[in-house]
Amino acid sequence: MDGEHYAYYPLSEDREVEISQSNHTNKITIKDSHVSMTFSDCTNQDCVKHRAVSKNGESIICLPHKLIVEIEGDDPSFD
Repeated sequence: MDGEHYAYYPLSEDREVEISQSNHTNKITIKDSHVSMTFSDCTNQDCVKHRAVSKNGESIICLPHKLIVEIEGDDPSFD
């Protein structure tokens, strides 16, 4: 979100997260240890068409909304 961290979520817990900012909406889905962008109101929909990610360093980018979903390494605080 334009240089700001929104949240951190463990891949081990299935959930849907809606992110609304600057009159734009994206929905992130975590399921079966994979993350996908399941909704965006951007025009090109590249982020929604992107495959689900699950490995450290992988990301999904919604360029029009300046939103990056990134997989980071193991976080012991989620154990």
